[in-house]
Amino acid sequence: MALIDLFFTRAFKRGTLSVTYADGTTKSFGTADPDYPDVAIRFTTKSVPGQIVRNPALGVSEAFMHGRMVIERGDLMQLLTLATKNNRWEDATGALDPGLVAKAVVGVKRKLDQFNRARAARANVKHHYDIGNALYDLFLDADRQYSCAYFVDPDESLEQAQLDKKAHIAAKLALKPGMRVLDIGCGWGGMALYLHQTYGVDVLGITLSDEQIVTAKQRALDAGVADHVKFELIDYRHLTGTFDRIVSVGMFEHVGPPQYRTFFRKCRELLSDDGVMLLHTIGRAGGAGVTDEFTAKYIFPGGYIPALSEIAKGYEGLRYYMTDLEVLRLHYGYTLRHWYDRTVANRDKIIALYDEPFYNMWIFYLAGSCTSFLYGGMVNYQLQFARNRDALPITRDYMGDEERRIAAKV
Repeated sequence: MALIDLFFTRAFKRGTLSVTYADGTTKSFGTADPDYPDVAIRFTTKSVPGQIVRNPALGVSEAFMHGRMVIERGDLMQLLTLATKNNRWEDATGALDPGLVAKAVVGVKRKLDQFNRARAARANVKHHYDIGNALYDLFLDADRQYSCAYFVDPDESLEQAQLDKKAHIAAKLALKPGMRVLDIGCGWGGMALYLHQTYGVDVLGITLSDEQIVTAKQRALDAGVADHVKFELIDYRHLTGTFDRIVSVGMFEHVGPPQYRTFFRKCRELLSDDGVMLLHTIGRAGGAGVTDEFTAKYIFPGGYIPALSEIAKGYEGLRYYMTDLEVLRLHYGYTLRHWYDRTVANRDKIIALYDEPFYNMWIFYLAGSCTSFLYGGMVNYQLQFARNRDALPITRDYMGDEERRIAAKV
């Protein structure tokens, strides 16, 4: 049996995958199951099977991007769902893991990539976020929230879930009018504007993206709140001042493990004595890992999804409290499904902006990320920190009460 056949036999047990090889041979793997997709693919070159066996994520993604793997029945989301649902993180099959040699080489390279000094961090951010706002307008909500939404109901709209996310985070910050808030990794400014509008706080948002900063500043001007909601193009490491609250949503994934200590030390330095911080980040459900080659090469160079244990090593010994931790398991999967569907609906527009390989790359990124939250080992963590043990109420009741109060006003 060829290695690729052995790989498919191990990886696909339920549901069916039909594979047509470059020589015209067709083989089927798995057993029909109404709860699993039925997908057919075709390889157009003889090199694809070997590339997939050596490194499944990179081999499949590049073959799909460049037309060397064609999906003839089903679609990309169904293909990746079939693969990840057959190999759920909690089942630990290991069938989709890269080979030992590839894993060792990637591990060394990623450690170097993730050191993320200030200059490299700026370049990494520009790689992903400065590729044109027009793309993001095609799949994000109107507020351009490019992070995990919060679904009170899995069937609610993306717009409602992103609004609920902002309320969920705001309630944990225990805000009062007149407070000074720092938003690290402010994106296009939506969270900063929301916090000011809801609580009357002054907000400084910081980012390393040229396109984001222009949009964020313009939004504050258009809303007539530029005196209270300000934005700067600056690395968090270079910031000075004191803030009553710090919020960071979807930025920690770009920090890199070698800089975790620096990040938490700086945040503690910037917090007032009674200060509170809310950190929202993608995380690994298990232990430390390695960023897959597709993501590191095409999507988030220098990026890394931390295990909870790695986050803990960043703040331990700095003498401020982790006062709350919440794990959001499926929410990002639901979010990414919305983004994927909107991207597919705008296929022609995206190809006109870029080209077809870029479109294929982007939907692979969204579909792969979606299935990693629905069936893989990715979750979202929301961690709350305080310098002072008396800075917050002693029970979590205030969070729910405040969240309901905010929702009632909308």
